[in-house]
Amino acid sequence: METPQSNPAQKPVSASSLIENEWSVTEVVRRAMAQTEDPRLRTVMAALVKHLHDFLREVRPTDEEFEMGLEFIAALGHATHATNNEVVLAADVLGLSTLVTTMNNGTSEGRTPGALLGPFYRAHAPHYACGDCVVQDDAPGLPLFVSGTVRGTDGAPIPGAVVEVWQASPVGLYDNQDPKQPDRNLRGLFHTHADGGYYFRTVRPAGYPVPTGGPVGKLLAAQNRHPYRPAHIHFIVAAPGYRTLVTQVFADDSDILETDVTFGVHRQLVGAFRLVEAGRSPWGDLPAPFYTMAFDFALEPGEQTFPKPPID
Repeated sequence: METPQSNPAQKPVSASSLIENEWSVTEVVRRAMAQTEDPRLRTVMAALVKHLHDFLREVRPTDEEFEMGLEFIAALGHATHATNNEVVLAADVLGLSTLVTTMNNGTSEGRTPGALLGPFYRAHAPHYACGDCVVQDDAPGLPLFVSGTVRGTDGAPIPGAVVEVWQASPVGLYDNQDPKQPDRNLRGLFHTHADGGYYFRTVRPAGYPVPTGGPVGKLLAAQNRHPYRPAHIHFIVAAPGYRTLVTQVFADDSDILETDVTFGVHRQLVGAFRLVEAGRSPWGDLPAPFYTMAFDFALEPGEQTFPKPPID
């Protein structure tokens, strides 16, 4: 006579693994994940579950509200495509990107603070020599001459450092948002000279609204928040033996520095945009009027890395 095979689905379950009340759910889930081999993953997921469960117990969503929350998360994915990353945008407008950036890229040891990468960074920026212009079209607006020096936190200049820039146009659009702009317009990659100096010509950027056609736009409207960012230029500054800096420099005359929709304006990243109304430009012999902006960067020792572009 054969012994009946046990059915795993009918195995007795420990009483400690059964749900008794809302508080027992968290402990049961925590124990289920306790065998995770990767120690960092185990730590992160345990904290995530704890705080998410505490959040739900605090706000006590209805079934309908919980479904709406899940639909919002799914909509972020549906709205993400080759030219728009709605997930990154959501992290930005909730302050998550800036918080992580500030935690990991503060001002210790005199380094330049970081700022969020943003959803419009693209790889393969055109390579230029210092002094070249990154404007590929007849963009309206006044020219802007940007210059500065890249040094280590010890004050020594860093020759050959990468200085990569990208920005919105004078009408507040990046090249991938505007079919009228040439591909990779207002983007460029430079290398510093022997003295650590860099300089290039561009056009003064405008502030702009973040994309509002997706779920993030609906959230901002529901919160009575404006969608605008102050005028700025993005920078990636990198060199072998130094930790790569991802940051932004903001126009000091913007009226929304304190209400940036992504909370990205660090006090030390406000640059002096100076209007020159007479004379000739610093290089290129362009007549006034034009703007100048000088900004130095300080890199700390570390590993040179480059961020993954959120869009093509």
